[in-house]
Amino acid sequence: MPYPQSAPTGLGQIAQQAAQVLYQHRLVSTRQLHRLITPHHTRTEYLRRQLHTLRQAGFAEAVGRRSTGQTELLWWLTEKGAQAVEAVGLLQPRAYRMSPEAALGPLQEHTLAVVEAGAAFVEHAGRLGHECGPLDWSPEIAHHYRDESRPGEELCLIPDAVLSYVHTAARQRTLLTFFVEVDRTQMTIARLAQKLHAYAAYHEYAPQPQKAKGNRGPRRQAAMPAWRYRYPAFPRLLLVLTGASEDRLARRIADLRSLAASDPALTNTRQRAGVTTLGLLQQHGPFEPVFTPILGPSELADAWLRPQRDA
Repeated sequence: MPYPQSAPTGLGQIAQQAAQVLYQHRLVSTRQLHRLITPHHTRTEYLRRQLHTLRQAGFAEAVGRRSTGQTELLWWLTEKGAQAVEAVGLLQPRAYRMSPEAALGPLQEHTLAVVEAGAAFVEHAGRLGHECGPLDWSPEIAHHYRDESRPGEELCLIPDAVLSYVHTAARQRTLLTFFVEVDRTQMTIARLAQKLHAYAAYHEYAPQPQKAKGNRGPRRQAAMPAWRYRYPAFPRLLLVLTGASEDRLARRIADLRSLAASDPALTNTRQRAGVTTLGLLQQHGPFEPVFTPILGPSELADAWLRPQRDA
């Protein structure tokens, strides 16, 4: 997927692309940037030079992290770099700003894991002739809703990422949208089940129109649920588990399915939700049978993500 030319100006194309990716995803390793931006290069030297050019210009900063016995640099945009990207207006503005403290903080590994999940889609899209690029997922987009089980509360669902993917087959192009949640075994299974419940509640939420002043008549029902104002079809929910052995992740999947089966909000909705591990997603890709449905038979679903008519 071609990149638009954008700020920071006066820099090479690769440096500009890196600035966009860092703005969108906040914290990205050199290795991840290489896979997302320069996968056609066998070595990372050119990308590294471009990143250091960004750093020398005051647009980016980096910290080191020990990974597989080596020190790996993690990159983010400075305020100057973020303002330069925003000045062009090609990306959705993001209020969040990374800092050295945040880059070294407890959310570091989770942020990088979300990038890994997105990168798996990008890499397999390239192999399959589909379309999904480094800017085709956005982290932490707020979705406001209400839940009948918590009357009077204004609630907010924030997926780890909303990912767009163009699937092509036999000259047919289908836009797929996914809610992506990444769990590094930091949450309890009960908390994960609560997240599933939140997605089911958002699926059913239909905002009520405001009464006009002086109108004593009954409110009319909303014409459609809130999600239809944003998506042509309700995004499929993908839970990606990592941060533990495959055996432990398999037990978490079984426990999560057990809790989900006991939640009427989930069993009554037609939402499609599946769970896999990051290792399976990276190794086989999203269109192989790697996802276990949250509800129903526990067998891996064959081609679970392939386009079909959504509810």
